[in-house]
Amino acid sequence: MSVTPFSVKKIGLLSDTHGFLHPAVSDFFKDCDEIWHAGDIGTLEVARQLSDMKPLRAVHGNIDGGQLRIQFREAEQFLCEQARVLILHIGGYPGKYSPKALKLIREFQPSLFISGHSHILKVMYDEKHNLLHINPGAAGKSGLHQSTTMVRFIIDGERIRDLEVYDQPRSRSVG
Repeated sequence: MSVTPFSVKKIGLLSDTHGFLHPAVSDFFKDCDEIWHAGDIGTLEVARQLSDMKPLRAVHGNIDGGQLRIQFREAEQFLCEQARVLILHIGGYPGKYSPKALKLIREFQPSLFISGHSHILKVMYDEKHNLLHINPGAAGKSGLHQSTTMVRFIIDGERIRDLEVYDQPRSRSVG
C-alpha cells in the first residue's frame, strides 16, 4: 500500500483591508507559503501587493466592486493538503451562519470555514458540522474595530495547528 505524501503549508489569513495594507502584514506573513484574504480587499493594488509577497487566494467582499469581483469569486472551495477549505466573506459563525454559508457548508463539508465581514476576530470549533471556523477580524483601518488583527496557521495533512494571532491596537495615524 502506497501512501501519498503531503507537505505542510503555513497560511497567512486576513480580511477587511478596505484598500489599506497594514505595514505589519509583510513581516507577520514572511514565513507563510500562501496568503488568504476573506474579502473586502478594497483595491486591486492591495491584491497586487499581497500576491507579490506570496501566492494569494481571495474572495470578494461586499465593498469590492468591478475588477475585484471579476478577479475573485464570492466563495472559494478547495483542498489544501488534506483539509477541505471554504472561504466566504459574509458567512457568520457557528450557530449563526448566513443562509449561503450554511448551504455551502452542507454541500462541501469543509473542515475549515473562513469568513470575514464582522471585523471581529473569532476562532471557534463547530461540533455540529465538524469544522473549525476562523474569522481573522480586520487588518485595514476602516471600520469600528479597535484592533488590527490577522492570523497564521499550519495545515498539516488534515490538521490545522499552531494558530497564531496578530492583534495590535489600531493606530489612527498609520498610513
